[in-house]
Amino acid sequence: MYNIFGDIMKVKIFDFEDEGDLQQAMNDFLNDLEGDVIDIKYTVSSFPSGEEQIYCFSSMIIYNPK
Repeated sequence: MYNIFGDIMKVKIFDFEDEGDLQQAMNDFLNDLEGDVIDIKYTVSSFPSGEEQIYCFSSMIIYNPK
């Protein structure tokens, strides 16, 4: 995938059942990132599983590596 300048962009996908785990993983990735963040997409989904509710917290970071 290329941006408007012809630079190659990359994506990093995160998927966790706990929002705290997602937050920590994203922060770790962003702290170590050598490049520029273009966009961050975030979503939450849930569904019943027997007597409990299952949650899925996901995000995608689109970035240009240096």
